[in-house]
Amino acid sequence: MKRNALFFFCLVAIVLASCGSEEKGQLLGVQNRPAWNGINPYGMVYVPSGTLTIGQSDQDVFNTYTQKPKSISISGFFMDDTEITNNEYREFVYWIRDSIALDMLGFYAGEDDFGNEPLDWSEDVDYSYDEGYGEDLEDMYYQGDMRMSDTERAFDTRMFEYSYKWIDWKKAAHSKGTIRSELLNDETVNVYPDTLVWIRDFAYSYNEPMARNYFWHPAFDDYPVVGVNWDQARAFCHWRSHMWNSYKGADEPNTEEFRLPVESEWEWAARGGRELAPYPWGGYYIRNAKGCLLANFKPGRGNYPEDGGFYTVKADAYFPNDYGLYNMAGNVSEWTESMYHPAAYDHVHDLNPDLKYDAKDDDPESYKRKVIRGGSWKDISYYCQTGTRDFEYQDTTKSYIGFRCALTFLGRSLNDF
Repeated sequence: MKRNALFFFCLVAIVLASCGSEEKGQLLGVQNRPAWNGINPYGMVYVPSGTLTIGQSDQDVFNTYTQKPKSISISGFFMDDTEITNNEYREFVYWIRDSIALDMLGFYAGEDDFGNEPLDWSEDVDYSYDEGYGEDLEDMYYQGDMRMSDTERAFDTRMFEYSYKWIDWKKAAHSKGTIRSELLNDETVNVYPDTLVWIRDFAYSYNEPMARNYFWHPAFDDYPVVGVNWDQARAFCHWRSHMWNSYKGADEPNTEEFRLPVESEWEWAARGGRELAPYPWGGYYIRNAKGCLLANFKPGRGNYPEDGGFYTVKADAYFPNDYGLYNMAGNVSEWTESMYHPAAYDHVHDLNPDLKYDAKDDDPESYKRKVIRGGSWKDISYYCQTGTRDFEYQDTTKSYIGFRCALTFLGRSLNDF
């Protein structure tokens, strides 16, 4: 009995000693790595990995060769459950406005470890003229003959620019020996929406009230932002990534970047898990059994208000699809990350397919075409189908195009957690 007790004591001593010892040549991996339990971004839903057949889901003789059926596989990702709203995009505009003001007022948070002087966001900028910093910020407003009256104080939105860098990963992969500086791209974008699209898009049509009110009036806070081009949408995604990574703890790893969805992701999400579904709700018709319209589009020959919305409607109007995504058909068409090419389906891979091209200002116009999906409030129902492809030029703004963000899921499946 004593011998057994002595053996047990020695065994415990050996185990305890080994727990405090070094790795002793064993392959254990790098220790003390940061924990990662994934994130569940507010306002986003998880779209699982899966396989689908892209292409037109209904008879379409004219587009048979531009939307050939193709089986593909998509990895899981998060997507905004609604289109980005006016009020959400306004947060971006206000951030730009306040950063300009903080810089003009000299509010900095001291010098960081890299010699930079970040802005002091704890300062509350009061823009009022009498009691705030209005007089010191006079250069932010229209001056002289740019004013409608001597008392008007309207921000000069030409100043509202966002600058950032991005890496050309495809160039890095295919250019052996390229140094990092040649892969970095500087981008500067004016972020203010083009509110005049409501007038420009429709000749001989009275839409001035929408131009004056749609982006700023609280009546439209929860409506999708429009008048935003592809470059502005991408700038918003970069800013959103910056905001998230600035909020997390210093010892937490960065998540993947927010971005526009690629075309194949958008179609997979729009179908809601329903194979070959012509519409996000799965049916073959734009009305339900009671005759009610299921999306905001242009019914018939132009009965705009029949579906309940004359122009756009709230971003969470109508029922969501089976993934919980609202208005994947109608309301506003949505920018994707992908370049538009009529024969794209013939060339893209079947694993997370995408076609990208960084179009320069002096490139031919056809190089600037980006895929838009979903149809809008001013389109006929054909464009609301999940398989219908369309495009717009990346530097144009329209009263019927908005966007939503995507975020790649890091791991096999959300169900793993």
